[in-house]
Amino acid sequence: MGAGVVKNGGGAKRRGRDRRRRGNARAMSEINVTPFVDVMLVLLIIFMVSAPLLTVGVPIELPETAAEALPVDQEEPLTVTITDEGTLMIQTTEIARDQLIGRLRAIAAERVSDKIFLRADGRIPYARVAEVMGALNAGGFRNIGLVTDTGGPSLDDAGG
Repeated sequence: MGAGVVKNGGGAKRRGRDRRRRGNARAMSEINVTPFVDVMLVLLIIFMVSAPLLTVGVPIELPETAAEALPVDQEEPLTVTITDEGTLMIQTTEIARDQLIGRLRAIAAERVSDKIFLRADGRIPYARVAEVMGALNAGGFRNIGLVTDTGGPSLDDAGG
């Protein structure tokens, strides 16, 4: 990426002046961008591979729906997960059922957004999901998003 040297193609007319300068080279003012492009492509590939690994979550089997994804805010989304055994987790930290509302109130006091995502395994009864949604509301989070996988059936397909 540095400057190179270009030989001056001088002739016999400049011979006297060239002797004073001790050579007939001048600085090249063009920048070679090939190494820069190579480095940027490598970084792009690294970020493309590592970005899906940065999602926070506990491995569960989400139900599939035809709903579209919600827009994401600047703040990292808060996620509560209900595993197939019924275990509650905030982000990746397991929490006791009786401590959920108190912990959510403490988190809500520190956050700007009242948005929270609820991930529940598809095998969990709906009554349990509704119970946790009530706890989220009591904990100060009014904007609750249910996380599902895309590609599931829609009501339009069932009508025929």
